[in-house]
Amino acid sequence: MVRFVLNLLWLIFGSGIALAIGYGIAALICFVFIVTIPFGIAALRLAYYSLWPFGRTLVVKPGAGLGSGLANVLWVVLAGWWLALMHLVAGVTLCLTIIGIPFGVANFKLVPAAFWPLGREVVEVDDLRRPGTAAAQAG
Repeated sequence: MVRFVLNLLWLIFGSGIALAIGYGIAALICFVFIVTIPFGIAALRLAYYSLWPFGRTLVVKPGAGLGSGLANVLWVVLAGWWLALMHLVAGVTLCLTIIGIPFGVANFKLVPAAFWPLGREVVEVDDLRRPGTAAAQAG
């Protein structure tokens, strides 16, 4: 119940909608150019994660290989560093108030996702705790 309330407050007041729309627009732009479709998929993953971050986490995909790593290097150069910096600045700013601390922590959770998104997937935290699930085996 606490996660639901935090996610709802994040969605309304913590810039969840704005981040999801921004990442969604970036994904649409990436889909226009055929070569950047993997970056569009990563942007959609970021939109999904930034829309409802509490109770979710990122894990490395078991099948991610050298292609994901090379694409991540290109992502970092073109977009990842400033997206991660944006989340860091927003997180520090939000942590200046007691009410903003959970939203600041959510922004800090988005830093690795924004910096290195390819070859990762968003999973429910509860799935990591359940033995036998794919997320528990990957994490």
